Amino acid sequence: MTMKISVALALAGLTLAQPVLAQGLPDLGGRTIEAVTENAYYPLNFADPETNEGIGLEYDVINEAARRLNAEVNWNLVAWDVMIESVRTGQFDIGADGITITAERAQQIDFTEPFITVEQYFLVRADEDRFDSKESFGENPELLFGAQAGTSSFYTAVYDVLDGDEANPRVRTFNNFGAAVQAVKSGDVDAVIADQAASAGYIGADPGAFKQVGEPIKADPLGFILTPGSDLVEPFNAALAEMEADGWLAERIDYWFFQYGGE
Repeated sequence: MTMKISVALALAGLTLAQPVLAQGLPDLGGRTIEAVTENAYYPLNFADPETNEGIGLEYDVINEAARRLNAEVNWNLVAWDVMIESVRTGQFDIGADGITITAERAQQIDFTEPFITVEQYFLVRADEDRFDSKESFGENPELLFGAQAGTSSFYTAVYDVLDGDEANPRVRTFNNFGAAVQAVKSGDVDAVIADQAASAGYIGADPGAFKQVGEPIKADPLGFILTPGSDLVEPFNAALAEMEADGWLAERIDYWFFQYGGE
């Protein structure tokens, strides 16, 4: 399966903090880091279909960063709609759920530097032929989006394709991204906005049901969220920079975005 992906992403040419690696990474002294995710954003975080254990790129990156920093990770699950608040208030130390770095969110919580930048596209039914761009979608009042409220896909649909009105009835909200995709399949809505890997996962899992159309709508830098003022921000940025520099991050991105789905 062929997927378009930016050269910067494929080679992990990411904008990361650049510590003086010769001095070594901080030592967190074996502390336990409480991490949280939703387990519903393939291939970043999802349940292994055979073992039901949480797997994906974000699990790998946080676990590896903790290993390099001499720390342990205890993983927790919460729904997306409470994740940012639960990290902001210190219930958890770090959150991972394909979270786009935005100025608005950065007023509430701290972010690591981006660990990846992904391009977003329309995911539609395989027989869809009424639009092939954000302009042609926006101009047809009969076309509907499916989205999970409060996510990057929701805001991209509202602000980058439609009129900027978050109450626009052309955006129907669902409890999770998977439910929005199923609404596309059933014909209840006409499109969702998804990154290349998520689109490829649904296309591969249900042959003949879906396709990806159009040029990239936008590119989103993704980071991990931390409690404001957290002493983990600098250590995690240092670990991410080292993982980028030694090629570990590029290998894991390649595995989860290009290899895993074909196994």
